Amino acid sequence: MTAVPPGFPMKYVGWRLPCHPRSVSRARRLLREQVRTWHVPEEAAETAVLLFSELTSNACKHAHASPGREIHTLCVVEDGRLRIEVADAGEGMPQLRQASDEDEGGRGLALVDALADAWSALPRPHGIGKTVWCELKY
Repeated sequence: MTAVPPGFPMKYVGWRLPCHPRSVSRARRLLREQVRTWHVPEEAAETAVLLFSELTSNACKHAHASPGREIHTLCVVEDGRLRIEVADAGEGMPQLRQASDEDEGGRGLALVDALADAWSALPRPHGIGKTVWCELKY
């Protein structure tokens, strides 16, 4: 966890998590505890935890990273907005798609698109991979 200097206008925290499916539940637990300390309203907090879970899950599933690689996360609260970022070393940018009723997956980004006030994906500036982010206003 990163400390914020006193009087700094925003609150932020980041975690480095193994690129492994178990990291998804850990990410949920970490953010749930953090938003409580930031006094984010409950409805926004639960939505944020869900979105963080989806972005972390996507990074673990689609990064095709070698063993030992990590995903990097950052959560920032400022001026009634919560921004969530998840970065991985996977190639390619995520694509919003329409999952059919028979598909077992493929709904994560659609959920992010429906629940977040904004989201996007950017290539990482100093290395391979990408950062997928979303924001919630509360």
